[in-house]
Amino acid sequence: MTLTTPDRESLSIPLVPFSARDRPSSDIINTCVHCGLCLSSCPTYRETGLEMSSPRGRIYLMKAVDEGRIGLESEVFQEQMSQCLNCRACEAVCPSGVQYGAILEASRAQIEQARERGARDPAAPGALPPRPLWQRALRGVVFGGLFKDMGLFRAFSASMRLYQRSGAQWIARKSGLLKLIGMADTERMLPPINASFTVPRGQIYPAEGERRYSVAMLTGCIMSTAFANVHEATIRVLQKNGCEVILPPDQGCCGALHTHGGDLDGGRELARRNIAAFEALGVDAIVVNAAGCGSTLKEYDHLLHDDPLWHERAAAFSRKVKDVHEFLAGIEFNRAGLGRLDVQVTYQEPCHLAHAQRITVQPRTLLTAIPGLQLREMHESALCCGSAGVYNVTQPEMAARLGARKVDNALATGARVIATANPGCALQLAGELRRRGEDVQVRYIVELLDESYRRGGEG
Repeated sequence: MTLTTPDRESLSIPLVPFSARDRPSSDIINTCVHCGLCLSSCPTYRETGLEMSSPRGRIYLMKAVDEGRIGLESEVFQEQMSQCLNCRACEAVCPSGVQYGAILEASRAQIEQARERGARDPAAPGALPPRPLWQRALRGVVFGGLFKDMGLFRAFSASMRLYQRSGAQWIARKSGLLKLIGMADTERMLPPINASFTVPRGQIYPAEGERRYSVAMLTGCIMSTAFANVHEATIRVLQKNGCEVILPPDQGCCGALHTHGGDLDGGRELARRNIAAFEALGVDAIVVNAAGCGSTLKEYDHLLHDDPLWHERAAAFSRKVKDVHEFLAGIEFNRAGLGRLDVQVTYQEPCHLAHAQRITVQPRTLLTAIPGLQLREMHESALCCGSAGVYNVTQPEMAARLGARKVDNALATGARVIATANPGCALQLAGELRRRGEDVQVRYIVELLDESYRRGGEG
C-alpha cells in the first residue's frame, strides 16, 4: 500500500509529532509485518473495503507519524483513529501478536493531549486546534463528572428514569424534537431504567449451602443502574455455585470509556480507585459480568506500567479478575439445580470478551448446560455490533450499518432470544430490534442461568 505524505517544506505549519508522554510504542508498531491477515476480521474494512480503514492501514498511519512523515494534524490520521471500533478482532488473528489496542489508545491520547495544549495556548509547540467548546464541555461532564462520581451517575440515571416514566419521553419522541436535534437514534438506545440501583456498600451475600469460594463483584456504572437486574441475577447464580459475594464500597467505573476515548489519565485515576477498593479483601476472584469492564480491569497493569507505586499492585489485581462465564466454567459448575427453559437462543459475542479476553467457549458451555435451551449459532457472531462504548454516538452511520448487519444475522437463525454479555452490545441490539418492530429479546447469559435455576427450584 502507498500513502502520499507532504514534504515538510510544503507545509505552512510544522508537523505535530507524537509527544514523549503516552507515546505509541514503536516496538509494537514495527511488530506489524503488514501481512493483511487482519483485514477480513476488521468490521470497518468489511464495510468499506478501504485499506485505510483496516488495522494494517491504521498502523501504517501510526508509523508515518512515528517517523515524522505526517503529523497529528493529518485529517486522515484523526479520522481513522476515530473510525476504529477498538474491537481487537485483529489481535485475535494476528500471527505477529501485535498489541493493536495499546497503540490505538495511545494514538487517541496523543490527539487529545495535543488538542488540550491547543485549548490552553494555540501557539504552543505540538498544539492542535481544540475541540469546539460544546464538545470540551460535554467531555468534561461525561469523563470528568458522571463516570468519576457514582453518586452523580446514579442521580443522572434517576433523572433518566423520571424522563421515561413522566411522559416526557413520549412527548419528545412524538413531537419530533429528538429528530430536530439529531438525537433520535441515540435516544432510542436508552434502556428502561429500573427503580432500584445496585449501590456497593460492603454487602456480603452468603453462598447457598457450603461456601466454596469468596468473590468480590465489580458493580461499575451503567451496569449498576440500567442493568441492576443483571447484577441481581449474577449474585444469585454465584450463590447457587457456592460463592460468597462481596460488593466492596469505594469502587467505581472501570475506566474503559476514558482509556478508549483518549483520556488515559482519567482511566488511571479510576484504576487506582478500584485497585484500592478490592486489593485487601483476600477474595478468590474479582468477578465481572460486563465484557468491556472485564477487559479493562485485566489490563490495569498495562495502563499503570509507568507508575512505580501502582504497577505491581495493578498486576496483582488484574490476575484476580475473572469474567463471570470464565469463572463459572472453571469451577465445579452446579448443573443439577438448573431447570428447563424451552427457548431458541443465538449468542452475540461481545468483542472484548471474544477478542480482548479470548473467552469464546465458556459462554456456550453455560448456555448449552441449560435443559431445553437450543443454541442456534449466527453468522459472524464475533463481528462487532457497532456499539464500542460511545462509538454509536461518535460514528452513528458506521455503528448503524454494523448494528443492522448483526441483527440481520441474529434474526436469520430464527431464535427469539439474543444472548450477550456486555451493556453496550445489549443497548445496540435492542435499539435496532425496536427500530424494526421485532419481538425478539436481548438477554444476558447470567439472566438465562438465573431463570433456569429458579425453574429448577420450583420442581
